[in-house]
Amino acid sequence: LFRYLSKYLIKLVNKVFKALNDATRRDILKLLKEKDMSAGDIAEAFQVTKPTISHHLDLLHQAELVSSEKRGQFVIYSLNTTVLDDLLNWILNLKE
Repeated sequence: LFRYLSKYLIKLVNKVFKALNDATRRDILKLLKEKDMSAGDIAEAFQVTKPTISHHLDLLHQAELVSSEKRGQFVIYSLNTTVLDDLLNWILNLKE
């Protein structure tokens, strides 16, 4: 079980760092820190295409940094701080 969790954690940490490596994705997280938003609302804040925003949201979702919920015809994205908390704990434990 520990070995499985370790592999899962390492994969997740890699996905998180990959997601955070892009300025647009970091800016999306800042927007979601203020309020939950639809993909269309997020796209309006950037000068890129909607498919590009969709790709960024997919990578953030894979890294579990955002969650999504279908509300009517819209998908609403929310910041998921649990992964960031877990990542910070992991980093702090490296010092011990």
